[in-house]
Amino acid sequence: MKDIDEIKKVVVLGAGTMGNGIAQISAMAGWKTWLYDIEEAFVQKGMDRIRSMLQKAVDRGKMDPEKKDATLALLSTSCELEESVPGADLVIEAIPEQMALKKEVFARVAELVSDDCLLASNTSSLSVSEIAEVIKNPERFLGMHYFNPPPIMKLCEIVKGAKTSVEAVTLARAIAEKQGREPIVVKDRPGFASSRLGLVLGLEAIRMVEEEVASPEDIDKAMKLGYRHPMGPLELTDLVGLDVRLSIAQYLAATLDDRRFDPPDLLKQMVAEGKLGKKSGEGFYRW
Repeated sequence: MKDIDEIKKVVVLGAGTMGNGIAQISAMAGWKTWLYDIEEAFVQKGMDRIRSMLQKAVDRGKMDPEKKDATLALLSTSCELEESVPGADLVIEAIPEQMALKKEVFARVAELVSDDCLLASNTSSLSVSEIAEVIKNPERFLGMHYFNPPPIMKLCEIVKGAKTSVEAVTLARAIAEKQGREPIVVKDRPGFASSRLGLVLGLEAIRMVEEEVASPEDIDKAMKLGYRHPMGPLELTDLVGLDVRLSIAQYLAATLDDRRFDPPDLLKQMVAEGKLGKKSGEGFYRW
């Protein structure tokens, strides 16, 4: 397993909100970083988001213009795995939450990198141990679950799979710290720690709207003012995406055989109507 000082090249798979954010903090850490996605339009949208985030940091006085330029200079893009992945010391996947898709991508990636390349998934709920089944040397595979948006949210949840080595966890912690994140280590259990806790609160808040206990605004205000949460559970659901929340709830309800995670009818209805939250312009709030 490599040492933190041997990390020179990072590849992030998926240029969406999570992927471009992870690429940004990796480049800010000083690593040559490649951002990959299957279409040029996706990659360019991701790069536009990075440029916007960096410029906002400069405008707010939180980053020097020289740091912004240095970060952008370390970023490269590609729509070909065979171009971007070879020579990587760290590959972080941030593609859609579909087990079959993640396995397919990692099976390809594992053939393109050295045996000591650290492989990580940003999955928020899927089994890290199951994804690792397609990888040669699964001891170098784990979860690195960042939070939205990665350049702002400090937590990185490191998920130790059944075969993940102690050395891999140690390296992942060092990587997260160099990216400016605060790592925690959890075992590979459905929903890990953060998704289970956040989802239970979010689903209960949705049930409260469904039962007309209070308005979304007042439910969120209760958690922000009463429990000092920086964001209410319904506002957070809009930010995460109602479709994402629904998918995770269905997965955990089936995997854990636990009715606590049964998605409310209101959540299923809103997703069916295309009310997915911020990304669609409407969820529990209008954006």
